[in-house]
Amino acid sequence: MKTKFCNGGEAEPSPLGLLLSCGGGSAAPAPGLGQQRDAASDLEPKQLGGRQPPLALPPPPPADEPPEPRTRHRAYLWCKEFLPGAWRGLREDQFHISVIRGGLSNMLFQCSLPDTMAAIGDEPRKVLLRLYGPILKMRSCNKEESEQAQKENEFQSRRLDTEELSLSDISAEIAEKMATFHGMKMPFNKEPKWLFGTMEKYLNQVVRIKFTGESKVKQLHKFLSYNLPLELENLRSLLESTPSPVVFCHNDCQEGNILLLDGRENSEKQRLMLIDFEYSSYNYRGFDIGNHFCEWMYDYSYETYPFFKANMLKYPNRKQQLHFISNYLAAFQNEFENLSNEDKSVIEEEMLIEVNRFALASHFFWGLWSIVQAKISSIEFGYMVQMSDAQVGRLHMTYASCCLRSKDDCSSLGPVILCHADESHPGGSLAVPSS
Repeated sequence: MKTKFCNGGEAEPSPLGLLLSCGGGSAAPAPGLGQQRDAASDLEPKQLGGRQPPLALPPPPPADEPPEPRTRHRAYLWCKEFLPGAWRGLREDQFHISVIRGGLSNMLFQCSLPDTMAAIGDEPRKVLLRLYGPILKMRSCNKEESEQAQKENEFQSRRLDTEELSLSDISAEIAEKMATFHGMKMPFNKEPKWLFGTMEKYLNQVVRIKFTGESKVKQLHKFLSYNLPLELENLRSLLESTPSPVVFCHNDCQEGNILLLDGRENSEKQRLMLIDFEYSSYNYRGFDIGNHFCEWMYDYSYETYPFFKANMLKYPNRKQQLHFISNYLAAFQNEFENLSNEDKSVIEEEMLIEVNRFALASHFFWGLWSIVQAKISSIEFGYMVQMSDAQVGRLHMTYASCCLRSKDDCSSLGPVILCHADESHPGGSLAVPSS
């Protein structure tokens, strides 16, 4: 089930799904991974990236009636988990919720603190919570995407193609947009629990999955033979030693979530717009950038099964990564341009290591996600093909890649991790490990 928060002071959410009027969160930076380990969230993991069908919603209640108990309980858990300040100590019997609008495909609620509860900081006292459900049954399509397409038509824009991510000017502007996004201060819990909390939940589901088809049974058995709990702990250990600021991350910055605005193709700036923010959360900067680099390799416009193409050699090389990083830092850090070239180089090299180590988390995350989706998704997509030919290779190399420490190793980490991809993968290509 998809969720979206916005400040209760706004009458309507933004047409493009922006998180509205979310000022009021603490501006203090959250601790990095090297400073804090978080237990898995008690919430169900968010559905990500529009890659799978949403869960069904219960029938919406009339606007003058309270939501049914299950919806109320889930709304309480979400607010308690993701909102800061007084929300963290809120008891369920103190939680106020009312229906703003109901429909067949989504419902809008106002959630609020009781008047008798004092605020701890500048957290919002009221928020809007929108729950999304299915309306269309087309492959990879739901109501939110349908509404998004209508808005894209209104803006006369199109989504980027995968090969455009590597264009120098496009990559520079994506870096600038991401830096601006990371600079947003949102009234949510700033503890970076999303990444490892979600992976732990996916892993718990994967080890309990039972397939009936012989081919999937064999593939799952091979996948589980890599001792995934140990791989996850090795990954956690590596990232705990890798400083990465906690910022408000997009978490799914792929080509399909970036619009090229019509009429601005030849402009130097402001040609692009990030969309689909519903899965954003406070997370590690390295993951958002590393995950984006991984998306350079995948084309989801493939019209036949498995409905994607993979080219592992498209992972950005050192020069392309530094181009992205330098533009990101120039937009994110006001004083970066005033630094000496030597100081800039030190920061960029450190960030190379950070981003490529967190790219490992992207591989692990989507590998687990693919197995879960192969079991529960009704969308026709090659989830097990992805797992067997590419994702297993990614996860298998995680342990070896965790031993990499130097900047030279990390700058080519993508091709190393992906060296087990199989040429039998439709549309794919076999990557060769860097020497």
